[in-house]
Amino acid sequence: MKLLHIGKKGNLERYSGMEHPLTAFELVDLPVGLPEEEYLMAAGDADIIIADAMAKISGKLLCKMPKLKMLHSEGVGFQYFDLEAARKQQIYVCNCKGMNAMAVAEQTLLLMLGALRDVKKNDEAVRKGKQLEKKEGYMKAGNLLELSDCKVGLIGFGDIGKCVAEILKVFQTEVFYTSRSGRDLEAEKHYHVKYLELSELLRTCNMISIHLPLKKDTFELVNEEFINNMRDGSFLVNTSRGELIKGKALIEGLKSGKLLMAALDTIAGEPVQPDNELLCQEEIQDKLLFSPHIGGVTASSFKRGYELIWENIRRIEAGETPERIVR
Repeated sequence: MKLLHIGKKGNLERYSGMEHPLTAFELVDLPVGLPEEEYLMAAGDADIIIADAMAKISGKLLCKMPKLKMLHSEGVGFQYFDLEAARKQQIYVCNCKGMNAMAVAEQTLLLMLGALRDVKKNDEAVRKGKQLEKKEGYMKAGNLLELSDCKVGLIGFGDIGKCVAEILKVFQTEVFYTSRSGRDLEAEKHYHVKYLELSELLRTCNMISIHLPLKKDTFELVNEEFINNMRDGSFLVNTSRGELIKGKALIEGLKSGKLLMAALDTIAGEPVQPDNELLCQEEIQDKLLFSPHIGGVTASSFKRGYELIWENIRRIEAGETPERIVR
């Protein structure tokens, strides 16, 4: 069986355990972004493609690979795969759903706490020798919050949202959620969460965390109307996709004080360039906390993902239907 890997060279060797001998397969390992002709020349007869979640896999490529049985995302995302072409060619498209749920949940909590404790400005204060001044300022104002002081609203309640809720139990935080699939009474009982429609959740919670896939109906979901409906002085956290947030609306929300801070693991326009609109607004830079889209980039996450990929490779070898089909 021939495998075409389109992604970071060596990932299969690095993250696959000893129980998955690559010598049993013909592996072609190529980077993202090559002309399609190069993929076809090297592995046009591949049985399986394992692709970086951000790789563009076109219908033109899929239609020229007659032996292809499965296209598998290395991650959870698959928005750049031509699903319609895969359907026509009867190619399974699968992802690693759940592989990074706890990793992203941990990053979410990091950003929540980082925003509440304003770690960006406080780190800077210590480095400038203003530690005591900063500390006394907080003691006088009495405005540092704990997570238990917040009402957290989770927008999206899939694998990651549930992991966030599980962690927040420890912080004794009141947690609300909204979901496109509606209420889940069993989950509410297990995770100690309460369901609210989106508009009510925005009015109720002062810490909003986004956990949605990027689709046509979620693109720029966080727009002017969304932010205007939020409580004054709220915090916004996004560890999903940058395009879920409309940049101009976020900028105005931070300028007006409607939002106290936004903590973002991802912003629209990746890879982020110095002229990104969120980086060019001097007056709000202290209100933005960034991390470089690393929520799911942990060794354990990748190892879990490759276990899921190998499980599906074994199924294809055996002529069985793979798991976690997205189309």
